[in-house]
Amino acid sequence: MTNPQIQETDVTTGATVWLTGLPSAGKTTIAHELAARLRERGRRVEVLDGDEIREFLSAGLGFTREDRHTNVQRIGFVAELLARNGVTALVPVIAPYADSRDAVRKRHAANGTAYVEVHVATPVEVCSVRDVKGLYARQAAGELTGLTGVDDPYEEPETPDLRIESQNRTVQESAASVYALLSERGLA
Repeated sequence: MTNPQIQETDVTTGATVWLTGLPSAGKTTIAHELAARLRERGRRVEVLDGDEIREFLSAGLGFTREDRHTNVQRIGFVAELLARNGVTALVPVIAPYADSRDAVRKRHAANGTAYVEVHVATPVEVCSVRDVKGLYARQAAGELTGLTGVDDPYEEPETPDLRIESQNRTVQESAASVYALLSERGLA
């Protein structure tokens, strides 16, 4: 018997869009542009920014391989939870290790949740010029070690769903290519 006071709602299919790449590659900028585009079309969207996650969900974790893996798994768990409940979770995080990203993809697959991996493949030389947070300058001055892509590894995705060379496109063009892929898959 159905409760007449509870109305059934049409739950939109959610998805996780994982944007991986070097620091200052353009991941977060693309995610926010894509979020605006999706919201204009009535989608429920959350941007799980790596810096915010580190501050609120992964405070206390360092930058060892183990801590980076734990951080990525926490983000992946939250993203999958949101996506499984009809939200498009945009995740602009470095996630430097392939095995960590693969574990997140497997979690999504196990739950039947859509997962799209986007490699924002901006060369380190371009990232260091952008240097949004001053990380490359601090590393060059000897004030910082363990910078992903410089003196710490970044394992590029071998088969991402989409590869964006952001140095050759505007933010709007980059977001449009992700949107086109989501539309093609029935996720936009």
